[in-house]
Amino acid sequence: MSIRIVADSCCEYPEELKNEVKCVNVPLILTVDDRTVVDDESFDQKEFLALIADSKGVPRSACPSPERYMSAYEGDEDWVFVVTLSAALSGSYNAAVLAKDLFEEEHGDARKIHVFDSKTASGGEAQVALKVNELYRQGKDFDSIVEETEAFIDGMSTYFVLESLEVFRKNGRLSNTKAFAANILSLKPVCKGVNGVIEPASIQRGIKNALKKMVEISLEGIKDTRDRILIINHCNCYERAAAVLSDFIAKAEFKATLILDTAGVSSLYASDGGIIVTF
Repeated sequence: MSIRIVADSCCEYPEELKNEVKCVNVPLILTVDDRTVVDDESFDQKEFLALIADSKGVPRSACPSPERYMSAYEGDEDWVFVVTLSAALSGSYNAAVLAKDLFEEEHGDARKIHVFDSKTASGGEAQVALKVNELYRQGKDFDSIVEETEAFIDGMSTYFVLESLEVFRKNGRLSNTKAFAANILSLKPVCKGVNGVIEPASIQRGIKNALKKMVEISLEGIKDTRDRILIINHCNCYERAAAVLSDFIAKAEFKATLILDTAGVSSLYASDGGIIVTF
């Protein structure tokens, strides 16, 4: 049996995964003022961050259409595993499920398809894709891959620290007064993903303190990390990501570690200088 992994463009595939299995991204559409940016291989992060910095409007993202997902399901592979942004944060999951239903109506049981709600984003989606491939390489059958990956999703940890809260202010998720106060006091929130929803975990003064706190609290309650992969996604701040990796390695041992740059959707919400951690 052969497999295809399909994910929305919030998933940044590691190169090693792309070398082992067919990986397809389905792009979200990003809008900044009157500019439309397709989150595909043509995405230019520096240009996009400059657009956001110069914009007084509200940057937005739109999930892929079911038709785009259906096109991504086409191919010669026997099994298709789909990974999407948290259903609590985006309509991408619903679009992927609808596409699955439509595809099966049109093609019957020509191939098996399962859609995973990652309940996270960015590196968390990459984690799910890596897990699917790992189980496939172990010779697991389709149903076992689905069952074990769903359990993996439920046990995954996602944390992030943002350098800027400007996108949250523009989107109305943070008042102008709170954003101003946070900027003046250099307050940086440490946030975590809980069942696909973003929740605050801590507030620290200064980005360095926030990142160190993120490392500390993300490891709390985790008995053993040796069977986990640590993925650190960064938005235009590789040195910062490398420092976070050093802090993690000093406290815990992982099966593997990866540092990945953010693509379009992740860059939009992480903003310049943002760090996302999953394991």
